[in-house]
Amino acid sequence: MTHSAVLDPAMTAVLGDAKAWPFEEARRLIKRIEKRKGGNDTVLFETGYGPSGLPHIGTFGEVARTTMVRHAFEALTGGTFKTRLLCFSDDMDGMRKVPDTVPDRAALEPYLQMPLTAVPNPFGGDYKSFGDHNNAMLRRFLDTFGFDYEFASATDYYTSGRFDAVLLRAVERYDDIMKVMLPTLGAERQATYSPFLPISPTSGRVLYVPMKEVNAKDGTITFADEDGRDVTVPVTGGRVKLQWKPDFGMRWAALGVDFEMFGKDHQTNAPIYDKICQILGGVAPEHYVYELFLDENGEKISKSKGNGLTIDDWLTYASPESLALFMFQKPRSAKRLYFDVIPRAVDEYLQLLAAYPRQDAKAKLDNAVWHIHSGAPPALETPLTFALLLNLVAASNAHDKSVLWGFIRRHVPGVSPETHPLLDQLAGYAVRYYTDFVKPKKRHRAADEVERAALEALSDALAKAPDDAGAEALQTILYDVGRSVPRYQDLAAKGATPEKPGVSNAWFNSIYEILLGESKGPRFGSFIALYGIPETRALIAQALNGELVAADAKAF
Repeated sequence: MTHSAVLDPAMTAVLGDAKAWPFEEARRLIKRIEKRKGGNDTVLFETGYGPSGLPHIGTFGEVARTTMVRHAFEALTGGTFKTRLLCFSDDMDGMRKVPDTVPDRAALEPYLQMPLTAVPNPFGGDYKSFGDHNNAMLRRFLDTFGFDYEFASATDYYTSGRFDAVLLRAVERYDDIMKVMLPTLGAERQATYSPFLPISPTSGRVLYVPMKEVNAKDGTITFADEDGRDVTVPVTGGRVKLQWKPDFGMRWAALGVDFEMFGKDHQTNAPIYDKICQILGGVAPEHYVYELFLDENGEKISKSKGNGLTIDDWLTYASPESLALFMFQKPRSAKRLYFDVIPRAVDEYLQLLAAYPRQDAKAKLDNAVWHIHSGAPPALETPLTFALLLNLVAASNAHDKSVLWGFIRRHVPGVSPETHPLLDQLAGYAVRYYTDFVKPKKRHRAADEVERAALEALSDALAKAPDDAGAEALQTILYDVGRSVPRYQDLAAKGATPEKPGVSNAWFNSIYEILLGESKGPRFGSFIALYGIPETRALIAQALNGELVAADAKAF
């Protein structure tokens, strides 16, 4: 996830042909930079974070995707520009409700509407406020994945004066800002709206109150405080913050942000952010709008509903690289994010990683692993797929990855957890994923007469196979047995003849359903090679004796 890799000359020569979406975004950004006046040689990427809760899978996605664009930009520009990634925390926002996750919710009730960095830390420890605690969790979260970033706190930026010049400009151009904002509001909200949110001098709360006076000359605002008295305060020094929509544009103008991506829920507001930025003297950054995730039922994922995966959920069963691949793929398409997508993401990542060394320069630049690993993908050192490991767990009833290693060593001599740490990780993931998600859904079925005869023939054929038969030889046996059964013959298959028909998927589906209790599985010759010929024959015998179906009935 870091952003440092040197391109070889072959890749440099074909950079202009790279089609992956981070390159497309980087090219748009280059056009913006070419129009920029002045001598600024730093390009600023930004992501935003609301610290009212802990970082989540969307936070990972936003930072990972922005990092991919940043690296593509650096590759295209050859180091002509410095780049920075600023992860900005909106920790001066008022606490609108007490989160369900805090230890003592009642203790925080008096601090409602106070800036998050003014709310006591309910978790104890060294962090003085709720906002500080959550900011620390964000930094730890990003550091875990090795992101190269700078952290920024809204409270620090407002109180230190970093935003003062632009806030004073906002007072001067108050009417222009209101002309942008008011048409977006209902009549009732228009009557009380102000882009300025003063911090009450008496209570410390963030106030949503109308302005009685906006004084451009003095750089002050006047409003009725909570006790009813009129109060005048300067807009500088952290005494005032902006509403979230004007705040977006103000931050872009103040910091000179060049690129920021956000979810589709922000898309209708993007023109507002742009106009505010321009009013305040800035040039709106390049945007990238990504689609939001859906749950397994196609409904929008909601933190309050808890109907989506958390980052911890994913990392319990798969690597962060597989999650980064999921984020890389089609970010502008709505995708279902639930547990069933994890195995596919793991194996797709492994396939792409395996393909990378064999690809030409252009294909490497378009390969997701180039972007996931910032141009320096590691060498693949796992000879097995995640799907195959899952089925091995299913057949062996392994409760520990050490059981899997007994099979793995026999299938791939010379490997060990020490020589192949990625494979060792995959074995652990497979055991956990199978136990939690596959095993509860497994339902073996009994074989009918045709299937029984076919499986008996398969067992007999395997008995004649050499002990060291490889996956391809075992796959050939599977095909030969399948094509001998009229039910499974496929004359429409490529290269099929009446003398040597193809084999339909129905043969393999029946094997998966009867032997593994699932509707689909890996290439079965590879499974036999890994699991063992005697063990596979014993599994067939158990299935035909009704033991697997009986075990399901006992378990459920």
